[in-house]
Amino acid sequence: MPFYKAPLEDFRFMYHEFLDLEECRALPSMAEATPDVIDAVLEEAARISEEVLLPLNEVGDREGCRFEDGQVFTPTGFNDAYKVYTEGGWTGLTTDPEYGGQGLPSFVGLGLSEMINAANPSFAAYPGLTHGAYEVIEHHGTDAQKQKYLPPMVEGRWTGTMNLTESHCGTDLGMIRTRAEKREDGRYAISGTKIWISAGEHDMAENIVHLVLARTPDAPAGTRGISLFIVPKFQVEPDGSPGAPNGVRCGGIDHKMGMQASATCEMIYEDAVGEIIGEENRGLSYMFTMMNAARLVTGLQGLGMAAVAQQNAAAYALERLQGRALDGARYPDKPADPIIVHPDVRRMLLIGKASVEGARALGLYTGVQLELEQNHPDEEVRARAGHWVALMTPIIKAYFTDLGSEVANLGMQVHGGAGYIVDTGVEQFVRDVRITQIYEGTNGVQALDLVGRKLVANSGETLKSFFTHADKLITETTEPELAEFVTPLAEACGRLQQVTAWVYQQMASDPMEAGAASSDYLRMFALTAMAFVWTRQAAVAQRKLNAGEGRAKFYRDKLDTARFFMTRMLPETLGLDAKIRAGAAPIMAPEDDMG
Repeated sequence: MPFYKAPLEDFRFMYHEFLDLEECRALPSMAEATPDVIDAVLEEAARISEEVLLPLNEVGDREGCRFEDGQVFTPTGFNDAYKVYTEGGWTGLTTDPEYGGQGLPSFVGLGLSEMINAANPSFAAYPGLTHGAYEVIEHHGTDAQKQKYLPPMVEGRWTGTMNLTESHCGTDLGMIRTRAEKREDGRYAISGTKIWISAGEHDMAENIVHLVLARTPDAPAGTRGISLFIVPKFQVEPDGSPGAPNGVRCGGIDHKMGMQASATCEMIYEDAVGEIIGEENRGLSYMFTMMNAARLVTGLQGLGMAAVAQQNAAAYALERLQGRALDGARYPDKPADPIIVHPDVRRMLLIGKASVEGARALGLYTGVQLELEQNHPDEEVRARAGHWVALMTPIIKAYFTDLGSEVANLGMQVHGGAGYIVDTGVEQFVRDVRITQIYEGTNGVQALDLVGRKLVANSGETLKSFFTHADKLITETTEPELAEFVTPLAEACGRLQQVTAWVYQQMASDPMEAGAASSDYLRMFALTAMAFVWTRQAAVAQRKLNAGEGRAKFYRDKLDTARFFMTRMLPETLGLDAKIRAGAAPIMAPEDDMG
C-alpha cells in the first residue's frame, strides 16, 4: 500500500521564507495567521491527510460509489472521515467568519488542498466543490441567500456542486437546453438533465446545494442567454432545516478510469424549485467565479497526486536492489546497488522533485496574489494582483495537471513491473490523475484561454504582470553565485517575450495560428514561470547558507534541485519556441479524414 508523508519542511520554507507576505500584513485575514498558527494548521492538516484520508484511498478505489434506488452510497469509512473533517473545521478554514468560517488567508487553504488531494483525491472533491459553490453565492448571491445557504455549507452539513455539462454540449455552454420557468412566487421551475456532475449525489451531507446553469424561455441565444440558479436537493424550511425533497434526482453514476470514490452523476431536474443568482442572462459570468476557483483547485489536485507519486518512487528507488552503478559498486556489502544510483532513475526522480517543489512554490505565490486581489483595500494593488491571478489560472490548471500525469507515469516507470501491478497501488495514481487534464475545461481549452484572451486582456496589463514580477527578481538578485539561476531566467523571459510578440502578430492575420501555438505556448510560459519561482527559491537558500542559518542540508538540496531544473528542464523552451514558430500549416495541412 502506498504511503504519504506531508512535506511539512518544504511547506514551512514556502510560508516563512519563500513567500513575501509584507503587502498582506494589514489584511483582516492575516490577523490570526501568525507563523505559529500557520504551522499548527499545516501539522494538523498533515495528520488528517496521513492518518484519516490516506488509508481510505485504496478502499475507495476498490469499492467505488454504489448507486441503489436513486441514492449514492460512498465507500466504507468515507462518512466517518467526512465527519472528522467537518468537526475539525476544515470546511470553513478560509471562509468568512460572518458565516461561521475561520477567515484564514486563501493561500493557507492551498496547503491543505495539496495535502488532502495527495492523500485521497476522491474525498477531496466533495469539500473542494462545496468551497467553489460557497464562493459563487458569497460573491453574487443576495444577503438572504447568503444567510440561508452559506452557514451550513461552511459547517459542512451541506455540500455544493456545479451543474454545467449536458449530453450534447461540454465546453460550448451556449448550447445548453435546461429550462428555467419563472413561478408566481418569483422562484423558478428548473427542468433538464446534466451529466458528469461530481458529488451530485452522496450520503455524507444532509443537503446538497446544486448550482445549475439554465435558460429562461425568452433568453437570447448562445452564452448571453444563460442564467444561474441555486437548486437544493431538499427545499429549505423557514428555520433553515432541510424540508421536502426538491424535483431533482440522480439518474445514475458513471463508471470511470479512476477517482472511483468521487460520485460522478447524471442529475435530472423535473420542475425543481430554484432561486436565481443575480440577474437573468448573466449566469455564465457568475459561474466563472466557481470555474476559476475550481481550475486552481484542479491544478492543486495534479500537484498533490504528483507529490505522492514522487514520494513513493523515491522511496522505492532506495529499496529496490538491481545491478551495479556504472562506475563501480556503491554498496559492495549488498548483493546489488539500489536503483537510485542509476542516472536514468535519478533523472526521472529529479524531474518529479523539481516539478513538485516548483509547482508548490508557483501555486502558493499565486495564492498570495489571490488574497491581495480579494481583500486589499487599495484598488490599484487589487488590480495588479488580479492580473497575475487571471494570467496564472489557465497555466496552473493545465501545467500542474500535465505534470501530475507525467510524474505519476514516471513514478510507475521507476517501479518497473511492480508499478503495473494493482497490489502496489502505484497504478492508481496514474488512473486518478488523468481526469484532471480533462475536467474543469480541458487543458487545450486552458491554452486557448491563455492565448486568445489573456494575452490581450486589459490592454496587455494581464500579460505584463508576470514580466513585472520576473524583472524585479532579476534586478534585485545580484549575487555572483546566483548568476547560474538569474541568467537562464532572464534568457527564458526574453525568449517568451519574443515568441509572444510573434504569436500576437500571427493571430492578427489568421486565428488558426493562435490555436496551433496555444498548447506549446502555455507550456513554454509555465516553464518560464517555474524558472521564476526556482530562482526565487535558490536566492533564499543561498542567502541562508551565506548567513550560516539553520538547515544547511535542506538549502543545499534546494540549490541542487534548482540547478537541475535550470539545466535539464528549462531548455525545453528552446524546442517549444521552434515548434510555435513552425505555425499552423503543418497541423492544418492534412485532410480531416486523416484516420
